[in-house]
Amino acid sequence: MSKNFLALIFSAIVAVSASAQEVPPEAVFVGGQVVTVDAAFSVREAFAVRGGRIIAVGTTREMRALAREGVTQVHDLGGRTVLPGLIDSHVHAPAASMFEFDHEIPPMETIREVLDYIAARTRVVPEGEWIQVQQVFITRLKEARYPTRAELDATAPKHPVAFRTGPDAMLNTLALAKCDFDRDWTVKDGGPGYLEKNADGGLNGLTRGLARYISIRSRSRTATEADHLSRLQELMRDYNQAGFTAVADRGANPESMSRYEKLRDRGDLSVRVTLSYTLPQVGPMESILAAIDQVAAHPLRKDDGWLHLIGTKAFIDGGMLTGSAYMLQPWGRSENYGIRDDEYRGVLNIPPERLLEMVRRVAKHGMQFTAHAQGDGAGAVLLDAYEQVNREIPIRALRMGITHSSFMTKAAVENSARLGVVLDIQPAWLYLDARTLVDQFGYDRLRYFHPLKSILAAGGMTGGGSDHMLKIGDLRAINFYNPFLAMWTTVTRRAKWYDGQVHPEEALTRRQAIEFYTRNNAHLIFWEKEIGSLEPGKRADFIVVDRDLLSCPVDDVKDTRVLETWVEGRKVFGR
Repeated sequence: MSKNFLALIFSAIVAVSASAQEVPPEAVFVGGQVVTVDAAFSVREAFAVRGGRIIAVGTTREMRALAREGVTQVHDLGGRTVLPGLIDSHVHAPAASMFEFDHEIPPMETIREVLDYIAARTRVVPEGEWIQVQQVFITRLKEARYPTRAELDATAPKHPVAFRTGPDAMLNTLALAKCDFDRDWTVKDGGPGYLEKNADGGLNGLTRGLARYISIRSRSRTATEADHLSRLQELMRDYNQAGFTAVADRGANPESMSRYEKLRDRGDLSVRVTLSYTLPQVGPMESILAAIDQVAAHPLRKDDGWLHLIGTKAFIDGGMLTGSAYMLQPWGRSENYGIRDDEYRGVLNIPPERLLEMVRRVAKHGMQFTAHAQGDGAGAVLLDAYEQVNREIPIRALRMGITHSSFMTKAAVENSARLGVVLDIQPAWLYLDARTLVDQFGYDRLRYFHPLKSILAAGGMTGGGSDHMLKIGDLRAINFYNPFLAMWTTVTRRAKWYDGQVHPEEALTRRQAIEFYTRNNAHLIFWEKEIGSLEPGKRADFIVVDRDLLSCPVDDVKDTRVLETWVEGRKVFGR
């Protein structure tokens, strides 16, 4: 290290110290275990805050010396552990907050519970109107299968029923008729999807990638704009109690963006939000490119530290939880998933040449492109598009993404690192779905399922998200957004209803698990200069927890509780 560089560092430290002494901090937090998550992963005792930012980190004695009586509040941490505010790299907050607005949805872990819920709804919903079950994934049912068309017919013979799981759905006979689906029906809009059939050519009720054709109207309670805002604010507070001070919304649209803006403008946004705008995928290419141009021109492209439109989102394949992720090798026959074709590899939603045009236009605007890509085949298609665009427009600074990236290959891990592609991965899926995935694919084929250690060892960047879709409540939500259960999953590679570990060679250390939800995610969403660690100059976003995550018994990690959450030096949650 050069003498000039050392001199610059010393000057910066002196300048911060001098500034801290000239104008006293508004608050100091002392007597704790402050896990800074700086580059060296330093653990200190105390820190000082002024103007919503951290101005100094050090010993309790040093921070007390900065305090001035009558000006500085002194908070004694009592030996408790402090972490940077946590960041979730993938949520769908506006929709999740409204899911139970009409009525509470019970947990469902068996086919019987699914059918009992539908039966209960037949007593409330008028005959002829839709009943739907959303995002109760078959991987999370003990039977690990779809309810059959016959079971839905027997339970609700006078109602159209949709058991919807992401891009796929099982419909009963009335629902098929409502959608005009018959054995001769085919897609006519140029988009993806098809109807699964029995051996005799008749429909078995399972639809693949056809959500746009299933128009469900119901007489559920109508929400006002005030309802939308109050429930979104309620969810933001629940994110705070879980330890989150920032999230990335990976499904933004004009309505949701407007609601975030309203909360921000009236000072009710207690979580920082970055936005990835969901692009149209069906229709003339000119209209899709025009939509990208409109995103680039949106006022929220200007970052204010609370709300920032960072780019776009698309959907390349279906779901691993529903049997339609696009794989490099065939899925294999499965009655549970409704797969009867030996060559079936899943559903590819966007042809490669069309995807290339979309990525190129987003890159020309200097924005991040990310796409839902569950299967290793979908990831390969997306990485190929990034590779081609990179020859024209260097993309490393754009941090192009792969959303989910559940199944990977060694080559995909290495190519992502080389191109600077960032990976938004959901540990909840290992915890909740590994049992069914191992049964379907076999243990060996999951070697590069959530290969977190390999990604980091290759020099790549990955961060943790929940893909929170429905319900409020960090453990009752679909998917759960409790970050400590997720951290525990990354460290132990253990799963619900599964004995043993899922490729423990890909486990993270505790340090890496914490970085996964702080420093790494800040990089994924372009806020690494503002948040993600506790360092002088950064925003004072932090949490106080009830145990030492670095030394407590490993199984205690998942039971961690947040005691306090602070955003920009302001307490937004406390037990």
